[in-house]
Amino acid sequence: MQGKHLYEYAVIRLVPKVEREEFFNVGIILFSKRAKYIKALYKVDEDKLNLFSSELDRESLFANLHVFDKICSGTKEGGPIAALDIPERFRWLTAVRSASIQTSRPHPGFSDDLDQTLEILFRELVL
Repeated sequence: MQGKHLYEYAVIRLVPKVEREEFFNVGIILFSKRAKYIKALYKVDEDKLNLFSSELDRESLFANLHVFDKICSGTKEGGPIAALDIPERFRWLTAVRSASIQTSRPHPGFSDDLDQTLEILFRELVL
């Protein structure tokens, strides 16, 4: 990808007990309209998760996180949301919701290399 790309990113957060409003960062979703780019990276630190909650349905949690990949890739497995254009998918994924998986508000930036920016944000904000 050549030149500077305007992008937006949001942090994917795990909220083990929504009523307590405690969360920890598990991923990043990065989007650029002009570059027609949308990708998500996530990793759940099991030790950190155990500190927050042992009651969480881990199978459902990982299935729901995997949906981010399916929607970003635009595949049929992502359902009707994955069929939307890239900006609409990003807006849907980052919409405010009261659930165990939430996102931060989107933040803008410029990048020469969107894949590298995604990796850097992931290392700095999640790992």
